[in-house]
Amino acid sequence: MSTSTATVCSVGSPQTEPRLEEKIAALKESLGRRLFILGHHYQRDDVIRFADARGDSFKLSRLAASRSEAEYIIFCGVHFMAESADILSQPHQQVILPDLAAGCSMADMADIDQVEECWEFLQNAGRKNVVPVTYMNSTAAIKAFCGENGGAVCTSSNAPAIFKWAYQRGDTVLFLPDQHLGRNTGFQIGLPLDRMLVWDPNEEEGGIDADKLASSPLILWKGHCSVHGRFSPEHVETVRAAFPGIKVIVHPECVWQVAQEADYVGSTEYIIKTINEGEPGSKWAVGTEIHLVNRLAKNHPDKTIVTLDNHGCLCTTMFRIAPRHLHWALDNLNQGNVVNRIKVDETVKQWARVALDRMLAIA
Repeated sequence: MSTSTATVCSVGSPQTEPRLEEKIAALKESLGRRLFILGHHYQRDDVIRFADARGDSFKLSRLAASRSEAEYIIFCGVHFMAESADILSQPHQQVILPDLAAGCSMADMADIDQVEECWEFLQNAGRKNVVPVTYMNSTAAIKAFCGENGGAVCTSSNAPAIFKWAYQRGDTVLFLPDQHLGRNTGFQIGLPLDRMLVWDPNEEEGGIDADKLASSPLILWKGHCSVHGRFSPEHVETVRAAFPGIKVIVHPECVWQVAQEADYVGSTEYIIKTINEGEPGSKWAVGTEIHLVNRLAKNHPDKTIVTLDNHGCLCTTMFRIAPRHLHWALDNLNQGNVVNRIKVDETVKQWARVALDRMLAIA
C-alpha cells in the first residue's frame, strides 16, 4: 500500500490566471534544480505547460529517478503514477501529487483483497500454473502482488512481449485490471476470444463458467478505462462517413470491436509518433483522451485531427489537478513544507520493483 500526507489545499482568495501563472513560474525558478515537474500527456494545458517533462507514466517515473539533483518530484497525473514514481525514486527524493483526489477509476477496479481472493480460488480450482500480469495502470499493491507471485508489469506497448514471456512460464495468464487491453493483446498473439474468461470481482467465484476454466489460457479482470471504454464501432462508422479517407487510430484500452475497426492501434506514445510522422494534409480520428487530441490538432495545423467521439472523452480525475493545486504545492515547498507526499510501503515497493524489473528485462 502507499501512504500520502493529506493536507487540505487552501488556496486563499481567487486570483486572476495570469497572476497565478506568474507566481508558479517564480516558485519554480526559486526551487531550481531541486524540483522536477512531470506532466502526463492527458493533463490539461494550463498545468502541463509548467512540466519539465511530458510523457506516459512509466517513462516519466524513470526519468525523474534519473534526475538525482531533484529532491522533489511533482507528478501532474494520477495516484498510481505518483506511486510508480516513488517506487523507482532514489532514497532522497520525495514524490508529490498536487491533488490527492486525482485517482484512476481503472486502477481502483482491482482491489488487492479481491485479487487475493481470485488467486486463492484459482489455486483451489487446480490452476497452479497461473502467471499474474498487471498493467502499469494499477496500484502499487497489485504490482507487488504480481512481483511476489512470479508475474510482471506491462505497458500498453510491451504487453504482447510480456504475455509471451508469461506463457513460457505457465499455461494461464491472469491479467489486471483492464480487460480490453488484455483481450486485444491476447487476440494479437493468437488466442481465440471464446477461450478468454472475465473475472468479475463483484460476483460469487468471479461469475465465471467453471467448466471453461480448465481450458482458458487467459483470465481477464473486469476493469476498464472510463475514457477509452466510451468509444464504440458506431463512432468509427460516423467519423469515416464525415471525413472520407480519414485514418482511425486508437488506444488498445478501447473495446475489441473498436480496435478491429481502427486502422492503427497503439500506446499514447505510438499515437503521438504516428500522427507526428503523418503526411501534411492527412486526416486522423483519434480514440484517446481529449486534451491530447486537442494538443495534437493545435501542434499540426497542416493535418485534420479530430476526436473519435465529438461528445468528448475527458479524464475527469486527472482534470482535478488545476494550476491552483500546483501553486499550492510549490508555495509549500518554497516554505519548507512537503504536502501530499505519496510514499509506498517499503515491502510493497520491494515486490513492485521486482515486477517492474522483470518487465524491463523482458521488453
